[in-house]
Formats: sequence, C-alpha cells, structure tokens
Amino acid sequence: MAVSLKAEVRSSGTKGQRKDLRKQGKVPGVVYGKKVTQTPIAIDQRELLALLKTNPHAIIDMDIPQFGKQPVMINEVQRDPISRELLHVDFHQINMDEPVNTTVRLEFIGDPVGVGVGGILQIQHHEVDIRCLPSDIPAAIEVDISGLDIGQNLLVSELKLPAKLEMRSDEHDVVATILMPQKGDEETEEAAEADKAQEPAAEKAAAGETA
Repeated sequence: MAVSLKAEVRSSGTKGQRKDLRKQGKVPGVVYGKKVTQTPIAIDQRELLALLKTNPHAIIDMDIPQFGKQPVMINEVQRDPISRELLHVDFHQINMDEPVNTTVRLEFIGDPVGVGVGGILQIQHHEVDIRCLPSDIPAAIEVDISGLDIGQNLLVSELKLPAKLEMRSDEHDVVATILMPQKGDEETEEAAEADKAQEPAAEKAAAGETA
C-alpha cells in the first residue's frame, strides 16, 4: 500500500533559503521523473521522519501542485553528519507498470537451535536488494533462522522469496551466522568458580597460622 505525502513546489533557492525552510519544519527536496522533470519541493519534516522510520522504501503517492498525484520513491536522503538533521531528500517518479530496484527489510523469526546451546546469533544483513514491480514490493521478507546451529551460516541464496521478486544482492553473502561461545568468558567463569572453591581452604589455613 502506498504512503501519501503532500509536497509544496518551491524555487531552487539559495543555501540560506533552504535553511529557513528547515527552521519552518520542512525538508527541501527534488523530484526527478519524466512527468515532473526536475521539480524542487518541500516536505513536512515530521511526516518524512515517520516514513523513514517505518518504511523508507515504500511507494509514495505524492501530491505535487501542477502535476497532481504521482507515484514516487525515495532515492537519497542527506543528513547532517553530527546532528543527523534532515537536510535534503531526492525522490524519483516511477511507472507502476515497470520493475524497480529497491531494498527490503528482513524479518527474522524463530529461535536458533545453536543459541539454545550457548551459541551467539550474529546478523550480517538486515536488508537485501530486490527487483520487482512496485505493487509487488513487500513490507518485509520473513527469514526462518530456527534451524541454524553453532558454526552454520544462512546465505542470501537460501532465502525464500515470493515468486515475483528477483534477488539483486550477492547470493554468496552471509545473512546470519551462529558463533561459538566466547572462550574468554567461559575461562573467566571457570577461574572465578575455582577461586571460590579455594577460599574456604585458604581461610582455614590462615586460621591455623593465627592459632
């Protein structure tokens, strides 16, 4: 399902004017596409932040003055490297009848058997790149990791995709793995238990010397 956003058309403006827009709670951006060409716009910051938090790869039904509602997707987001404030966002207009390249979130389900015996789950990739028609883009792809044991990996090639999706990520990439328990932690625990066992004997010896 598409997400709705209302855009304001703006002039290209200067750096100072774009800064003033952000002070007003708006994010400057540009929409690229055949119908909209290269249109400077402004988007409500709160609405954009909510979209980026929930589904940054969603199809957006954007209402653009003079162009009406157009299906678009986020192409690039620029943030301040320190404050993480939204500085600028690029959108590209899409054709609902043509496949698009996009990214989709992985949703991991199940408790790995390896974790149950002390292993450590390490997720290497939380998203994968896919290609499909805009209407076929899923909110997430479920990944069952319950069968993973210690020392085992789950590769991109082993992911089960819906029929209409084409994988674009490297099939040899490791998505998740179960690591061996850290030896350092085990040795520390064993040493601590050994010290505790020796404490009573040491106390008795010290008492005997005092006597």
